[in-house]
Amino acid sequence: MQSKKVFNILSQFLLPAFTLGGQLALALKAPQLSLVLSLLAQPFWIYSAWQAFKQAGQIGILINTIAFTLITAFGIINYWV
Repeated sequence: MQSKKVFNILSQFLLPAFTLGGQLALALKAPQLSLVLSLLAQPFWIYSAWQAFKQAGQIGILINTIAFTLITAFGIINYWV
């Protein structure tokens, strides 16, 4: 239970930090860094979306988050492979 609380607190800080960092990197014309930061944010987005689905039945945000994760992973593969 304690580890879930720690992850919840980390999510509240790291989710916006990585997401906004990725958007800022994109605005500064650094798409590679933007993709990495966006992908780092995805575990926190998935956790938050899963909680929203479990507590309020919001399936749309979960589907959107999974799709965005796959698209971001494809972008990383596209740049480095």
